[in-house]
Amino acid sequence: MPLKRASLAAILCAASFVFITAQADSAIQQTKGDFQDKFRQLEEVLPTPNVYRNAAGEPGHMYWQQKVDYVIDVKLDEDKRRLSASQKIGYTNNSPDTLKYLWIQLDQNKFRDDSMSALTTTFGGIGNRGPATQGANADSPARLSLGALRRQQFVDDTELGYDLQKVADGKGNALKYTVVGTLMRVDLSAPLKPKSTTELNIDFAFNIVEEDAVSARAGYEHFADDAREGGNDIFLLAQWFPRLAAYTDYEAWTNKEFIGRGEFTLEFGDYDVSITVPADHIVSSTGELANPRDVLTSEQRKRLKQAETAERPVFIVTPDEALENEKEGSSDTKTWRFKADKVRDFAWASSRKFMWDAKGYNQGGDEQPLVMAMSFYPKEGGDLWKKYSTESVIHTMEVYSRFSFDYPYPVAQSVNGPVGGMEYPMITFNGPRTKLQDDGERTYSLAEKRFLIGVVIHEVGHIYFPMIVNSDERQWTWMDEGLNSFLDGVAGREWDPTIPWGVEPRDITDYMKSSTQVPIMTQSDSVLRLGPNAYTKPAAALNILRETILGRDLFDFAFKEYAQRWKYKRPTPADFFRTMEEASGVDLDWFWRGWFYSTDHVDISLDSVYALRLDTEDPDIDFSRQREAEMDKPLSLTDERNKAEGIELWVDRNKDIRDFYDDNDQFTVTNKERNKYQSFLKNLDPWEKRVFERAVKEDKNYYVLDFSNKGGLVMPIILELSFEDGSTDNMYIPAEIWRRTPKAVSKLIITEKDKVLTSVTVDPRWETADVDVENNHYPRRIIPSRIEAYKSERSESGVRRDLMQDIKTELKSDGEAEENESEQE
Repeated sequence: MPLKRASLAAILCAASFVFITAQADSAIQQTKGDFQDKFRQLEEVLPTPNVYRNAAGEPGHMYWQQKVDYVIDVKLDEDKRRLSASQKIGYTNNSPDTLKYLWIQLDQNKFRDDSMSALTTTFGGIGNRGPATQGANADSPARLSLGALRRQQFVDDTELGYDLQKVADGKGNALKYTVVGTLMRVDLSAPLKPKSTTELNIDFAFNIVEEDAVSARAGYEHFADDAREGGNDIFLLAQWFPRLAAYTDYEAWTNKEFIGRGEFTLEFGDYDVSITVPADHIVSSTGELANPRDVLTSEQRKRLKQAETAERPVFIVTPDEALENEKEGSSDTKTWRFKADKVRDFAWASSRKFMWDAKGYNQGGDEQPLVMAMSFYPKEGGDLWKKYSTESVIHTMEVYSRFSFDYPYPVAQSVNGPVGGMEYPMITFNGPRTKLQDDGERTYSLAEKRFLIGVVIHEVGHIYFPMIVNSDERQWTWMDEGLNSFLDGVAGREWDPTIPWGVEPRDITDYMKSSTQVPIMTQSDSVLRLGPNAYTKPAAALNILRETILGRDLFDFAFKEYAQRWKYKRPTPADFFRTMEEASGVDLDWFWRGWFYSTDHVDISLDSVYALRLDTEDPDIDFSRQREAEMDKPLSLTDERNKAEGIELWVDRNKDIRDFYDDNDQFTVTNKERNKYQSFLKNLDPWEKRVFERAVKEDKNYYVLDFSNKGGLVMPIILELSFEDGSTDNMYIPAEIWRRTPKAVSKLIITEKDKVLTSVTVDPRWETADVDVENNHYPRRIIPSRIEAYKSERSESGVRRDLMQDIKTELKSDGEAEENESEQE
């Protein structure tokens, strides 16, 4: 990483972060025994608070961030599938530092065959993004999916990456620039001082990738079977223009190479974008349409107005209009102009295939009382999209605003295309579709319905996190994906709890005990399994924090405080951790350490339960109890069989030589024990005597429960106590019970005399992500499972093929083969 210029405060902040992270655990060392402090304070690891980010987790009194404004004219060449554009950038330096150069992200360069992303993609490795490959071993050949071959062929056949045609200052003077992979350093003609603004002009072009071929976050999708000659395309455009890298107080330039896994770190600004497309295209975009009279018919504008107060979504472009529109092309063009203020990015979509529906969301408030929720989708979206897309957009805003702030933008959009799910300010790309059946009907599965509702909620939720609460996605994926997955689980279960939202503690247990787990705090590109690490585990952790540890009132207050503190600002993990603690009033350092900084898992085992009875110290009582206990032990098998066989005991045959001990045993009470008891009572202080006599009189049940922490992750111990009378009690033991003995603890439980304990279950409702629920039961339960009968079949591969019979098979025509395949489905 190149040398960075920064203020002294920023350098000290960054240096302290590196030093503390590396040295904290060595500053305090446990050199005796094996004690590990699971409750060690996280302040040793977190960066030192400063004037930019204070100890409470909120922006400091000297907090700053840069501002970048864009004016862009872009043209889509549909036939060539190519974009060309000119952009004017206004960069305002709000930092205390003087900048000699600017770093700009060139994300399209990722698709070049000489990019770091391409050159470092392993064959058959773990965590690769895109088409699957599988390495060879002694028993099976290597496997290269057709998708991987398609990707390779597309990259070979298409010139990808940016064609930079001009890089100049505001006066048109050429500027020196250096391209470094997916980044470009632009050397300024004069240093940019604090509180100053400079202008850049960049002309560029690039060939749009086919999304299905390269597994990108944007691109085109081709529909060869449409009625129009040559078919139609849906274009989803994101990461399409050179964007300023972020310059921050904690890292200076965030110029990490775009490999594909870690997403984006960007600055807020205002956008004015003019998009020229074929005249029959419909455009969905970040921002508010500034020239509706130029691009929409009077009927479409009328429908939009009606949609503002409609009970259900209103079609702006109807299904019939969209179907008719996709039959013919147009050589004419229209320019759609969109303006967006206070956004960190800009994306858009364009196609003649789109139908378009809208519904107003009247949320009230002063900032943005009316939001237009809108969906754009082709006929392939069918009734699935008509019913659920726009309604899901509105439901998301209703729920997320309770946990953060009112939705601040004029539109919120869901667009169907080749991208399974991606988010940008005011616009999201979502992939689920219907399937065309032979009878012409379009149907969808329950899974596809769940997918659409879930992905729309998730991606629209991202407009809050990180499009407004602007975390660093390239560094910490979990800060937007994890928080958003937690909230989409909240919103999803308020939609339909029967849909598996994947954020319950039980959903993460397999990953947490796996060897491919890495700490949540791992940098995005180094995570081995992104889904469970950055989405499910932090979401489950926050669910546990809300439902089990803090409770809803404390959690919801603290989470909303975090969102409002960092609205339109850039938080770091430390800001989130500190805010949640400061606003809830609860020390959560042990929780962040265990869940976010380690790969420990939860496995609390209830190893034993001892039923105890208080000794009265009165020998006439205690010795009698001891005799009863001895008599309750199982009879010796030898003695039982001797008796059954009629064997007469020696002592019974020789009664003339019996002595004192044949009539008295070790439980016989003498006055010596009685005198000792009286002396014991006499020597008690009055309060001691009162306490002891009350305990003897009440004769309560005493139970000692022994727990072991097999997973290493400390968590509260949640108990369900079942009693002889059929009743149950629940007991919550805070995680702090593990503070001094993190490997094993014992807990005394006292019940009334008539409440006899029969069984105990740890975490009966699976609240804590315990990976082994079987050792949670005492006594151990019989493990329920299944067994399946099957018929073994003889192999017909290799030398076992019946070639004499198979050689008689007739070759089928293409039509017959397709019909046979359809019947098999």
